Amino acid sequence: MKSLDPRVNRLQSTVTGQGIEPKAALDQFGTFEVFVQPKEGKPFQHEGIVHAPDLELAYVLAKEAFTRRFTCTSLYVVDTHDVYTSPITEGNQSAYSLIEVPPTSNETKKSYEIYHLLKRGKQHLHAGTVEAATPQEAMYIAKQKFGSDKTIYNIWAIRTDTIRFTNPEEKDLWNTLPEKKFRDATDYKGGDKLKSFLERPT
Repeated sequence: MKSLDPRVNRLQSTVTGQGIEPKAALDQFGTFEVFVQPKEGKPFQHEGIVHAPDLELAYVLAKEAFTRRFTCTSLYVVDTHDVYTSPITEGNQSAYSLIEVPPTSNETKKSYEIYHLLKRGKQHLHAGTVEAATPQEAMYIAKQKFGSDKTIYNIWAIRTDTIRFTNPEEKDLWNTLPEKKFRDATDYKGGDKLKSFLERPT
């Protein structure tokens, strides 16, 4: 089933004869997925993409594009090729119902970050971390660990060592000045001014 969501179509589905595969190379700057943490203790959420020649510049562009107008506590980026995705489901069917037992692998286990799409049209949210040898195995383990009664429409697995995180020494990047309300349209109180104007005696 083809999704109308470009965030889904950009990624490679697991519905192939060969199993989960990374997205094919592009004939332009690659895309990098951007994730932000709105507040300490909150899960990271997918915010969008940037086009960049490499991971480090993608991180810089992501900060400029996604954190200039609101505060957050951290950000990370990852090459779209390194994001593995389950099929997307409709109705009340959970994507975990389509995840089957993966083939046995002798590869070294690595850490994978698991993301869930809990509502169509919303961001993917971080569900947790698993240790697995392959993306297929990561999703299967996530099914045992994070599968619940909630309907999960799509699952992403991202190997942790492919992610460009915000390092502890870079935390001062987020020391912005939230009192700069002039950047927000709400600070101009246009509705109040219009009401005051209409209520003036003629």
